[in-house]
Amino acid sequence: MEKLNHYTPHALAALRIVAALIFMEHGTQKLFGFPEAPDGGLPEIGSLFWIGAWLELVGGVMLLLGLFTRPVAFVVAGEMAVAYWMFHAPASFFPVLNGGDAAILYTFVFLLLVFAGPGAWSLDGMKREKSPVDRKSADVRPKVRSERALVYDLLHNP
Repeated sequence: MEKLNHYTPHALAALRIVAALIFMEHGTQKLFGFPEAPDGGLPEIGSLFWIGAWLELVGGVMLLLGLFTRPVAFVVAGEMAVAYWMFHAPASFFPVLNGGDAAILYTFVFLLLVFAGPGAWSLDGMKREKSPVDRKSADVRPKVRSERALVYDLLHNP
């Protein structure tokens, strides 16, 4: 099982990318009626639905690219939590009945990204130091020391 730790950043990136693509689709549906307009029609400009749609589209693009992943994930996790409690929870206690299961899953996937970071294949990863998940998986790999370092240790640490 320890061998799988090496792939953690890649699995996290795959989760981020797939969630972002599906999340973006919700935004394009609400804003542009693509791939199909929502049942209630397109939202009025300035409404909560309209603001949420822009958060889904722009936040989805940023998460897809892995750009400002942690703050963006925090904002969209909050959006999904608000969406659940405002629009789904009043209909029924049970998520399967109130249609809020996707909102709950998005909330917790995005919270995972807040704490774990973007994983591999992200613009964030190109511009800053590795996240704790990336560092942990890197620690599993064997340490390779140069010949020069080995000779130095032999000479200076008898």
